[in-house]
Amino acid sequence: MARSSLIFEPGDLTPNERRELRRAAARESLAAQTPPTRRRDRALPEAAVPGPFGPGLTEGGYWNLAHPDIPAHQATSQHIAGIYPFVADAGLGHRGPIVGVDLNADALWHFSPFETYTDTTDRGSFSTNILVLGAYRAGKSASIKMLVTRSIAFGHQAVVPSDPKGEWVAVAEAIPGGNVIRLGGGHATRLNPLDRGPRRSGTTDEQHEQMVRQRRTTTLISLVETTLTGTHLTAVEHAAIHHALEQCIAETADHPTLRGVYHQLDALSRDGSDPRLAEGAVQPRFVLRRFVEGDLSGLFEDESTVAFDDEAPIVVVDTSELFARGDLVAQLSQTCTTSWTQAVILNREAHRNRYVIREEGWRDMRGLPSLQRQQEWLKLSRHYGISNIVILHKMGDLDAVGDADSQERNLAYSMIGDIENKFIFRVNHQETVSLRERLNVPAPHVEMARQLRKGEFLAYVGQYSYLVDSFATSTPWEYELFKTDDAVQAADHDDATLHLLQPDDLDSLWPEPTDAGLDGWLSASSKEQP
Repeated sequence: MARSSLIFEPGDLTPNERRELRRAAARESLAAQTPPTRRRDRALPEAAVPGPFGPGLTEGGYWNLAHPDIPAHQATSQHIAGIYPFVADAGLGHRGPIVGVDLNADALWHFSPFETYTDTTDRGSFSTNILVLGAYRAGKSASIKMLVTRSIAFGHQAVVPSDPKGEWVAVAEAIPGGNVIRLGGGHATRLNPLDRGPRRSGTTDEQHEQMVRQRRTTTLISLVETTLTGTHLTAVEHAAIHHALEQCIAETADHPTLRGVYHQLDALSRDGSDPRLAEGAVQPRFVLRRFVEGDLSGLFEDESTVAFDDEAPIVVVDTSELFARGDLVAQLSQTCTTSWTQAVILNREAHRNRYVIREEGWRDMRGLPSLQRQQEWLKLSRHYGISNIVILHKMGDLDAVGDADSQERNLAYSMIGDIENKFIFRVNHQETVSLRERLNVPAPHVEMARQLRKGEFLAYVGQYSYLVDSFATSTPWEYELFKTDDAVQAADHDDATLHLLQPDDLDSLWPEPTDAGLDGWLSASSKEQP
């Protein structure tokens, strides 16, 4: 086989200099070649001897007479990149559920953040968290639902601390053992955001008490600062909240509630022994009054009426009724539900890997206390076996966090940029600058992200990137389960079927659902996975 070589020419050469350079390369190439023999003196190579397929044929049935003399190909670096054969790698392997098709390699694409974190090769990732970014109706929610639901067959669990649109309710109800906790809308369900939660393993009594107290204090401060938009609590107001919380813990035998803290703040504001502390209790008291006597009463002010099901494959807190009451109510509710779930799932002793799906993820970043708590979740995710999935419509969502160039906004952008696993779906043209500057996405990838079809996304895992087309299986049942756009008309269904494979394509991968529902489907899937 003829040897080939690449000759790199500086772009600033004159035509004469370029011509001389090519002639010198040609002379060098000719000098390196062996003199050709005359045609009549040539003999067949040893490999081309008569075989079972006829004279001059090898066992494979191909002629093998002599090495061909192929002239060197000349092209610019821009054009020669098109004939370079190795344009796609082998992917992430076959560990984890199938998410879609790697369009570059034309192969099934498997992904699990827990598997990539334990991968010690250069294909591994140093984080289990996932950033999901894309415009409306780009296929974000459906793809994440497929990833999470198929991961259940691999022993993982999922938690949705706040489901603002009720999209995950149908998924949880379809999964055997799934737990849905509904708030508002006439339901008598209450969640106490100040619950202690289970004891965390590997900590001393003093460390455990400090962690519980810190979480409770952060929750109270987040509620107050979220309500007082753009206002930071003073040192005196911080002291008043600490004092009221300590008094409530002492009087309730370590079962504090928002109602109890409210009463302590009310008593403190009327106490004339310390006028400064009494003044600092006024603002927090008026905020908590909203939970005790206002539009949020009956939801978070007393002891919890439900318990977190630690054995459930998926737990969804349905807050869709509360989100209809306005943006501020949505933020306050999300702060309370997040704190309640955090008390349970940040426990290493459970030895479980959980997905924590944060729909409308920017709502968890309002105010410095909320940002700091979110930062703790992201940093300690590997320690607690958690994969935080933060879903954003656009990077501009974070502009609602703090003022321009403020500590809050810079921290929010820094946290999002540090998430190593990224799924970028179709984006609007306004996002091009943010993707390049905030996420360091290469310019060609940014242009590609603007042209992606529904369900396609750019996946960044560690040091590698992939172009993936996610899909539902051949069963209309699963497709309808993951579909989130109820307003889709017939024309949109025709477009969506591009991602619905034919029955023969995946029979060996995912069985048809039976009368047993998802229970039988998951058990069968887990057995048939390679």
